[in-house]
Amino acid sequence: MNAKPMKHRPDDENEIHDVAAFMDPARNVVTPVMQLSDELAGQMVWAFARIVRAAHGSRAARTPDEDGIIRAQEFEEGDVYMLEKPFDGYFASRYLMDFYNVQERGICSRMHLHTGLRFVRMMTGPDTVIRVGSLSPFIVTNVPGVTPFVPFQFEDDMPDLPQGVQCTRYNLLVPPCSFVDMQIPRGVSHQFNAIGPNAVIDSVHPEESIETFRERMSGFKMMAQTIFLTDDRPDASSCDMQGRES
Repeated sequence: MNAKPMKHRPDDENEIHDVAAFMDPARNVVTPVMQLSDELAGQMVWAFARIVRAAHGSRAARTPDEDGIIRAQEFEEGDVYMLEKPFDGYFASRYLMDFYNVQERGICSRMHLHTGLRFVRMMTGPDTVIRVGSLSPFIVTNVPGVTPFVPFQFEDDMPDLPQGVQCTRYNLLVPPCSFVDMQIPRGVSHQFNAIGPNAVIDSVHPEESIETFRERMSGFKMMAQTIFLTDDRPDASSCDMQGRES
């Protein structure tokens, strides 16, 4: 437990750090896993999304359990459900996220970082792309003969920054009907925005109990385990697909 806490206020669900002073301590690693037919991808994505939607309609999932954990939560990028919770002797948890569609709500999710490392599997169905951003270039796994595709990448400027501040944003696209993994080290910037209606994430938090203790948080909540790097959620035009390959 040598790592220092990252947050100024442990339970603040909208803590914002100075993007101009921020530097990623490492880089995100992206691994394309597979591409599926429209029918199969659509069925799989919907099966995961249905679990989250059922949880958000469940009084039990929205009520603290015997450990004080609320399984159905809301995050900036979508509704989430803690499928598997940590317990004594096992520090990890697992969340499912049902993405919001930025085309419908008209705003993008913000660049952020987490107080612990993450492993996420992004899954898209038909007519949907996930745009992933970071303030550092991605490392992309490409094993010849095994890796099914190489995601398209491009750079732009971070939107809505304070006057005089400029940051390059590195972007990667998860194409329709694809599974792509991303390993996110503790404190490394990232953002996800789903363009289209069919996108989910299956996410493992390998040290959720540890990070909650390390940050001196009062409980498990994704928003409190997050630090944002901008004040406002920018307009959807800053994370759409205009002029980009898919």
